[in-house]
Amino acid sequence: MRNKTAFLIVVLGLLGVCTQAQEKTLTKEEAIALALENNYGINVAKNQVEVAGNNKGILNSGYLPTLTGTAGASYSRDDSVIEFPGQFNEDASPREDVELEKAEAQAYSSALTARYTLFDGMGRFYNYKKLKEQYQLSELQARETIENTIVQLFSVYYEIARLTENEYVLGKTLDISKDRYKRAQYAFEYGQSTKLDVLNAQVDITNDSINVLNTRQELSNAKRDLNVLLSQDLNMLYTVDTLVTFIPKIKLEAFVEQAKINNVSVLQTERNLAINSYDIKVQRSGYLPTIGLSGAYGWNLSQSAQSAFFPGTNTDNNSFDLGASLTWNLFDGGGTTVRVKNAKIAYENQELLKKQIEIEVDRDIRNAMANYENKLVIHGIQEQNVITNQNNFERSKEQFQLGRITSIEFRQAQINLLNAQTNKNLAKYDAKLAELQLLQLTGQLLNVEL
Repeated sequence: MRNKTAFLIVVLGLLGVCTQAQEKTLTKEEAIALALENNYGINVAKNQVEVAGNNKGILNSGYLPTLTGTAGASYSRDDSVIEFPGQFNEDASPREDVELEKAEAQAYSSALTARYTLFDGMGRFYNYKKLKEQYQLSELQARETIENTIVQLFSVYYEIARLTENEYVLGKTLDISKDRYKRAQYAFEYGQSTKLDVLNAQVDITNDSINVLNTRQELSNAKRDLNVLLSQDLNMLYTVDTLVTFIPKIKLEAFVEQAKINNVSVLQTERNLAINSYDIKVQRSGYLPTIGLSGAYGWNLSQSAQSAFFPGTNTDNNSFDLGASLTWNLFDGGGTTVRVKNAKIAYENQELLKKQIEIEVDRDIRNAMANYENKLVIHGIQEQNVITNQNNFERSKEQFQLGRITSIEFRQAQINLLNAQTNKNLAKYDAKLAELQLLQLTGQLLNVEL
């Protein structure tokens, strides 16, 4: 048993030395910067914004004319014999056959055609505005992805911080158990205690060592989770900042008051509402005519081969044409009317959805605020509980060294202090995560220093 205890102590010491030698500190600002730069989900969202930006450009608006160029060429060569059966010359001799060899004909053509829609019932105008709204919607969707990723990032980041502090607390607990084991061993050797005290101390060292090992394993797993979010090498080692500060309540209340104009879900419903309103106008453009202009310039060169009766000819032609057109679909079987009605229904549905989301967001904010305030109170209670248990442990330690309490009573005071410290760590990071969720709901997550 003594050898096993010594082995655990050596293993824990080596693990601690290796970890401290290789790890570097990753600040909150660095974690956010790495996530914004490397996270795959965020980069996909950025690419989607870029696509929407391309779609809303003038090149996709329908306002520019089209210019089409065409060209063609053809070549032919004929070898032919023309016979005149039953025909005679003036001297009564049969008329000779006419042979044409390598009779070549060539033709070349080219043309430029320009077309421009002068008026299309205002369809492209409202479609252009719709594309701009879709771009703004894609920006809000990217922002939502970033906010969700940041919350997920700090959920893992603060879990690492919590486990780091727990590892420290458990390490201190293990040190106390080691010291108690040495005292019990010396006391037993000098006949001042029983073997039971030594065995109890060995059992406690074993349990504390296992707790430290399990916490370190959880810590390693959490760090790999964070590396995934940051798109980093899974073997990257670092420590995190365990300092947590809370935003003043008066500032949070101001954020809550402005939540309806900053919440990303509400803003997305407003953009969707604008898109649906433009859809109605785009469909209505089907009731109006389309007026277009066109122009063309062409050049043709034709070189015909000679025949038995005519010589070859060359024809060079240049042409320039202008035209205008008016197209008015006076009745399309009711298709436009149906599309307009459906667009109006979609708009009404979007209005209802907006009202639903607004009331849900209001509920979520109220719940988040209450949850945050509750977590803060719990954190304050746990801090006071640590102070109480620390005092109790110090007094128990004095009494134990004086032999006035048993090792079991001392161990219970030690466990109570350990539980109080780990519960305080949990309460602190729970409160901070509750604050982050409130900031996300109020639309301020990306606007404050975390």
